[in-house]
This record gives sequence, structure tokens and C-alpha cells, in this order.
Amino acid sequence: MATPLLTDPHFSRTVVYLLEHDGGGTVGVIMNRPSRTPVGQVLPDWQDVVSGPSVVFGGGPVQPDGALCLGLLDADGPWAKRVVDGVGTVDLDGDVLAIAGVATRLRVFAGHAGWSPGQLDAELAEGAWWVVSGSPADLFSEDPRSMWARVLRRQPPPLNLVSTYPSDPLLN
Repeated sequence: MATPLLTDPHFSRTVVYLLEHDGGGTVGVIMNRPSRTPVGQVLPDWQDVVSGPSVVFGGGPVQPDGALCLGLLDADGPWAKRVVDGVGTVDLDGDVLAIAGVATRLRVFAGHAGWSPGQLDAELAEGAWWVVSGSPADLFSEDPRSMWARVLRRQPPPLNLVSTYPSDPLLN
């Protein structure tokens, strides 16, 4: 989770779901940035199977023209690979009906967030991010815009107090 100190417009008040963190770097998606673009406008076959809100989410500033789909999966297959807690990556070129048959939730992201080796660790040491436990319920929330405050509220003190931190403290 981005701390209030992180003012970069790409990441201000974001909640990022990490998919990979190893010696090669870190990859994740921003979970709380729904766009106004309906999934059907860019991927017509997927419109009726994605979870609400059925819009493309801004997954991050890396490769914003590329699409990434995550799903809550009952099984792995040639079109999907589970990562953690039943959440996995889904091949958008796969058979939509077959994938929908084993996925209880699906979400499409444009772009992703990425850090080179050691970069995220340095940002954590600077105080730009908090590491908190997440869940598939967060990733597939029907109210993604309030996620930053909602996830903070369920943390132990003092983090739960930050949930009411104003976006611009000078206007407080």
C-alpha cells in the first residue's frame, strides 16, 4: 500500500497486489484504479464474464497498452496459472467459456506495476510503501475506489488511523 509520503501520481493512494517478487524484480497490479473503459470495448468476448465493475483497471504504468487478466481459479490449466490463494494469471487469448467455467472472479488490467531488482526494497526502506496482508476479496472488490482507506482501517494501530488521512493535509 502506498503511504501518504508517496506522491507520484502513478502510485498515490494505490493498493498493489504483488504477483512476483524475486531476484529478477517485482511485478504487481494496482487494484484500486478502475477506468471508465468497459471491458467489452477492448475485449468484447470478455465483457459478460468479468467481475463488476466490468471495466478495464489501470494496473500500472508499465506497458499500459498491454492487458493482463487475473482470476480466482478452481484449477490450473493451459490458459491459467495460479499464483497465490487461488488467484492466477489468465490467458486472454484462451477459450473464454472454458476459463469462465473454472474462474469464480475475473478482472482485466491495462499495464502493470514493476520494479527492478532491489528497487521496491529501497522504496520500502524510504517509507513509501506499507506491506499488509491482502486477500482475493480485495483484488475483486466491487468498490475498488474506497479500497485504500478500507484496507488501512482493518490494520492494527497505528496504520488504521491513517485511513482518514486527507489527500491534501494543507486543506485539513
